[in-house]
Amino acid sequence: MGYEKHVKLFRNGRNQAVRIPREVELPGDEAILRKDGDRLILEPVPPRSLLAVLASLQPIDDDFAPIDDPVPEAVEP
Repeated sequence: MGYEKHVKLFRNGRNQAVRIPREVELPGDEAILRKDGDRLILEPVPPRSLLAVLASLQPIDDDFAPIDDPVPEAVEP
């Protein structure tokens, strides 16, 4: 076993909570909690892919000013 420490459980409203010691804190502000028999397993949420982030974006309905996009001049080889 890599790490073991006794921690206190407490109530946060109607939920039971535990303080995670700094030396084992998880990144971000979300985690995955699984139950395996009597064990609770807490894991960091994997980072979202760029495609997942883009899929979650809402379309923009704003009208944008036209952009002057002239054809580039030919380049001699």
